[in-house]
Amino acid sequence: MRSRRRTFRQILGGVRRRARRAAGKVRRLWRRSLQLQVVTSTLVISVTVVVVLGVFLSDQINKSVINGRQSSAAQQAFADRVKIADALSQKPDDTKAADPGKATPVDPLDEAMDAITGSGESTSKKPYEVLIFNPAKPDGSRASGSVQPENVPLSLQRDLARQAQQGHYEPKGIRTTIAFTGSPGKLTVVIGAIIMTPTGENYEIYHFFPLTEEEAMLSNVRVAIIVVGLGLVLLLAAIAYLVTRQVVSPVRLARQAAERLASGKLDERLKVRGEDDLARLATSFNEMAANLALKIHQLEELSQVQRQFVSDVSHELRTPLTTVRMAADLLYDAREDFDPMASRSAELMQAQLERFESMLADLLEISRYDAGAATLDLDSTDVRDVVLRAIADSEALAERHSTRFELRLPNEPCMAEIDSRRVERILRNLLFNAIEHGEGKDVVVTVSADRDAVAVAVRDHGIGLKTGEDTMVFDRFWRADPSRARTIGGTGLGLAISREDATLHGGWLQAWGQPGDGSQFRLTLPRNAGADLKGSPLSLVPPEVEMRRTWRGHMTPVLLPAPVDEVAHED
Repeated sequence: MRSRRRTFRQILGGVRRRARRAAGKVRRLWRRSLQLQVVTSTLVISVTVVVVLGVFLSDQINKSVINGRQSSAAQQAFADRVKIADALSQKPDDTKAADPGKATPVDPLDEAMDAITGSGESTSKKPYEVLIFNPAKPDGSRASGSVQPENVPLSLQRDLARQAQQGHYEPKGIRTTIAFTGSPGKLTVVIGAIIMTPTGENYEIYHFFPLTEEEAMLSNVRVAIIVVGLGLVLLLAAIAYLVTRQVVSPVRLARQAAERLASGKLDERLKVRGEDDLARLATSFNEMAANLALKIHQLEELSQVQRQFVSDVSHELRTPLTTVRMAADLLYDAREDFDPMASRSAELMQAQLERFESMLADLLEISRYDAGAATLDLDSTDVRDVVLRAIADSEALAERHSTRFELRLPNEPCMAEIDSRRVERILRNLLFNAIEHGEGKDVVVTVSADRDAVAVAVRDHGIGLKTGEDTMVFDRFWRADPSRARTIGGTGLGLAISREDATLHGGWLQAWGQPGDGSQFRLTLPRNAGADLKGSPLSLVPPEVEMRRTWRGHMTPVLLPAPVDEVAHED
């Protein structure tokens, strides 16, 4: 029993999944196809209009046919009642020779029926049936067909009885429409009237007019309305499809051209046909594409000139810088023989030359990235070793700023295909930045790995970052506080180069921070070169900050009583 339930649940789950996938495909198709939306909307509106008009026309035709048939039936019934009244008005002793030499009395009901049907005529030739009924006589009824007094609607009988009591008779009779019980489903118009004879007897006359022909005609009309309506809906759908295709096709071509233009094919243009709005749209698009291509070409030339200028200047500065460096080294080595002012000048010149050399190296590195000439020297490396080497290079600076490192390394190796030199440079830049802005507090370095990626997070507890600075911090020469002097002589290009190194590996370099809580930089690299990253083993927000946010979100204020000594003091 349980296995059957499990099987049924599995089948039901599979059906639900398929239904959701199908619904998702339909939703995507609906959202992406303007032509489908227009055609569907036209179909819905057309069906609504056709149904409303079809119902209205069918109802009007039905009323017209039924009313016409009822009027014709009322005239025929009135003519028959005149004949019946004449037959019933004969005296009871009137005789008719039924056989030569012998006379028998004739029943007025038979005379009345003969007056309608004609003596010796077959009653089946009549398109309707007649019932003559005398309520005062149990057997006082005659019929021209198979109708019986039981077939008369009770409502009609009550209306005629009410007329008899009031002594007021409707000359045209009372009519109603019923589904005649003698022939189930056959619609019949019944007309009833009362005839009073000179003898004071009341006879009820009922005419039954079947609407078989009218029903057949109305059925054909309904079928015709449905067929015509369906054809009209399909025709409108086809028209909407053709019209929207004429409009959507140029728009679709423009979209495809825009996508190719966005992908870098700046020579993409649209064909201009005619002088309508779509043709003017194509003309405007071509003009826009031409202007955009011109501007991009100018920017590329300008960027090329700038990159070439930076590269040339950086290379040309190396020769005089080498000469100046040699002279500065001689002066720096002989500074003890100078007077204090000259000795201090030599020290300052040596420090600024080191900073200038570092900036020149960074500019050369940036120019290689801009030119697309940067390459990776990949090797399978344990990221923990790279982190330890970067920390070793940063210990001297950390000691000068009274900063300690807290390492959180996993026990298992964190192997990844990386360029060790570039990754170590990224980590040194992050550590130097944390030391400079950490205000002497501990710097936490965390390493983690999963199946697809390795991550290193550098956390400081310094001034932090304001809103929006988490992305601006990687801009070239950007500084959070322009009035704040650099304490380690940075060039302002370290984080920009670090992000370029991370991007070259196919990884991420992200920043988080908020004033008062410090900041955290997270480097995420794929284990296998060229693999796409889907996530990071470490959270960008520090765990303690995330826990504090969660605790504040679920915290409920509680009013605690004041201590006894404080209450006494207030008294």
